[in-house]
Amino acid sequence: MTFHANGKLLLTGEYFVLDGATALALPTKLGQSLLIEYEPEIHREDLFWCSVTPVGSPWYSALFQIPNLYVKIWDGTVDFSEGLIKAFEAIEKLKPNFWADKKGMSLTTNLEFPYNWGLGSSSTLIWLLAKWANVDPFALNDLTFGGSAYDIACAGARKSIFFERKNKTPIYTEVDFKPPFADNLYFVFLNQKQNSREGIARYREKAKNLSPQYFDDILALTNGFYTATDLSDFEKLIVQHEGLVASLIELPRAKFLYFNDFWGEIKSLGAWGGDFVIATSNTPLEETKRYFEEKGFETVLKYNDLIL
Repeated sequence: MTFHANGKLLLTGEYFVLDGATALALPTKLGQSLLIEYEPEIHREDLFWCSVTPVGSPWYSALFQIPNLYVKIWDGTVDFSEGLIKAFEAIEKLKPNFWADKKGMSLTTNLEFPYNWGLGSSSTLIWLLAKWANVDPFALNDLTFGGSAYDIACAGARKSIFFERKNKTPIYTEVDFKPPFADNLYFVFLNQKQNSREGIARYREKAKNLSPQYFDDILALTNGFYTATDLSDFEKLIVQHEGLVASLIELPRAKFLYFNDFWGEIKSLGAWGGDFVIATSNTPLEETKRYFEEKGFETVLKYNDLIL
């Protein structure tokens, strides 16, 4: 039995999506898969777990005693063991006795992107476990990693989505987001991993008693991104969106930090200053990539190569 989950990128509404703003999120072609096999002759009393990299190298493995979900032996980080146990226990809470007959099983996850890219190694894992256990992935996320859950919605979506939380309930709609200028859009990996909790804490501190106008502005910008048919209009929206977020969280734009001499526009995606940014460029691919590579940013992906 095999399941697959999409990765994610948040194009609009970063931070504000936590409080109900409407965001435009993009599922990625690269994600994570989960393979479930029965191997009772090998692991008679246990559940075997193995996580592998995009090149097939194991980066975590463990034996879990079933049904009490105790990790007997592992090769990898303690944090990941604790995260898995938390997810296992949450599944048991949502579906009592789920683990009772899971002895002798082998679970293998295959991540399709480098772990540090921030495309959703945790959210894809939660979605995969929820689908296997046949429980609500949003409920499982609430009991484990939390957050807005736009990434959980992306994990199972077939196309781009409008996402919002109403009364703490995730609501999303799949939409056809196919910019006619997609060939002018690139994703650049900054390799400056950010702590999402720290970013959210900063937002919370700065966003006390937010005016409803912020959410109206985010909605208007989100709709603008979705309906834009011209690259120059798209770039103007980027400047407006970046300015709105920067004015609230009081952090400089990624463009000002790293790409002040770039001819196109740059927008952060998700937590500011961390993983990927989207870049606009009306110059040839080779020239665009050369610019970023000379700045020390070697991972430059075309929009249509990454987005579902």
